[in-house]
Amino acid sequence: MNTFTAILIAAICAAVAGVVCFFAGSAHRKKAAEAAIGSAEEEAKRIVSDALKNAESKKKETLLEGKDELHKLRSEAEKEINDRRKEVQRQERRIQQKEEFLDKKSETFDAKSEVLQQKLKDADQKLQDAEEVKKSQLEMLEKISGYTADQAKEYLLKDLDNELTHEKAAKLMTMEQQLKDNSDQMAREIISMAIQRCAADHVAEATISVVPLPNDEMKGRIIGREGRNIRAIETMTGVDLIIDDTPEAITISSFDPVRREIARIALEKLISDGRIHPARIEEMVDKARHEVDATIKQEGERAVIEAGVNGLHPELIKLLGRLRYRTSYGQNVLNHSLEVASLCGIMASELGMDPTVARRAGLLHDIGKSLDHEMEGSHVDIGVDVARKYKESEAIIHAIAAHHNDIEPKTVIACLVQAADAISAARPGARRENLENYIKRLEKLEEVASSFEGVASCYAIQAGREIRVMVKPEVISDDQMVLLAREICNKIENELEYPGQIKVNIIRESRASDYAK
Repeated sequence: MNTFTAILIAAICAAVAGVVCFFAGSAHRKKAAEAAIGSAEEEAKRIVSDALKNAESKKKETLLEGKDELHKLRSEAEKEINDRRKEVQRQERRIQQKEEFLDKKSETFDAKSEVLQQKLKDADQKLQDAEEVKKSQLEMLEKISGYTADQAKEYLLKDLDNELTHEKAAKLMTMEQQLKDNSDQMAREIISMAIQRCAADHVAEATISVVPLPNDEMKGRIIGREGRNIRAIETMTGVDLIIDDTPEAITISSFDPVRREIARIALEKLISDGRIHPARIEEMVDKARHEVDATIKQEGERAVIEAGVNGLHPELIKLLGRLRYRTSYGQNVLNHSLEVASLCGIMASELGMDPTVARRAGLLHDIGKSLDHEMEGSHVDIGVDVARKYKESEAIIHAIAAHHNDIEPKTVIACLVQAADAISAARPGARRENLENYIKRLEKLEEVASSFEGVASCYAIQAGREIRVMVKPEVISDDQMVLLAREICNKIENELEYPGQIKVNIIRESRASDYAK
């Protein structure tokens, strides 16, 4: 019991001591905290005091700087205002001077205006007086001459027109004579020499080919059962087979000579072979097409070698070969191109030009005809496009474009191609036309000549190469004949198409008759 009590007392004493220590520590910490807070407050007061002092100092500095800047700006503004005031004063002085000058000028102008008004009045009076004098003189002249003013004017104009007609005709004749004296002889020599040195064969081809048959029985075999063989041939070749009563012959018709030639070769092979059916027909048409292609290439190479032209594009050579199967007015175009090339070379040599370029231009001038049935446009336009496509020179392209006067020829080579083309086409037997076109051309030629005033009659002679015109002597004078011939030539050139040249002869005959009694 005593032990328990002692322990209890010890525990109580310990608890009391703990409590006393706790409170003592708390009091100590409170004192320490209060001391720290007092120190912080003093530091804060010191910082605030320093901040206030610094702020006041900054404020004073800012105010001083603002006053300085304000003073500076005010000085600059006053200076600028003074400058502008001076400029305005200068402008005002200038304006004042201009106003004074304009006032003086206005006064001078008013004075001159008064003087001019007086001069105008004097001029009007003088003009009126002159009109009265002119009228009186005109009346006197009409009275003396017996003509009115209009009659006299008409008489003078007619007299002047007759005089000018005479002078114009005389000058025209003189100029033409000078041109003939300077150029005719040389042109005749060059052209005649070229024609003499160019001896070319020519053939006339039509739009049909005739294939001979060994017997009439072959016609039925070619037609085939229900016409299948003939349909196969026509479909594969693009031609028309005409099987009529003509003994031992079949006619092939096509506007395309190449197709016609392929069909002819294929038919000949089929006839010689004897086996005629669609499969065999297709085989023979392919073989014939290859043969024609080879022939076209050979003909092109032959033409190039014969013309003496080098460096042509292979496609151009093939197109030249195709001209072997093209005709124009019955004239073979390839032979025509070779003739033109030869003529161009000869004439170029005589003129001191490069014959190689001339022959090249002459050979290629109708190259468009190998494609004109396949492409749109004239053979001239197609030829120009083809030549440009295969990198021909501008001189060659220009000669092709100008050989039918579609454009104005600007080079000697182009003129030579024109002349050679006309020579080759116009020589006797080179070309042929059907009778109807021939008659229509002659009638049109006579109609053109008869359309002019003063023409009594006209006759186309020399197969349309010459027109003979008889004029009325009382209407057309000798001087007017020269002008009439020129006008007829111009109208023929503008309205007609013809190969070569047409000569216009004007005949004026005066007759006087009387009877002795």
